[in-house]
Amino acid sequence: MIYTTNAIESINARLRKIINTRGHFPSDDAATKLIWLALRNITADWGRAAKDWKDAMNQFAILYAERYEAARG
Repeated sequence: MIYTTNAIESINARLRKIINTRGHFPSDDAATKLIWLALRNITADWGRAAKDWKDAMNQFAILYAERYEAARG
């Protein structure tokens, strides 16, 4: 949950910065293109796993065994 929340907040902050820097847009299409390009650049390095994620998953499995097994389904 922490990783997901941090990732979403990071995306929102970066998009706000890009949009505020640009100012206004001549059309909705221009705004859509800028957001699409920004998201493409933001997500370019998402291929790698979070540091120590396996350790965290093991701890979740131990502490929340019943929820963890239900989620894995």
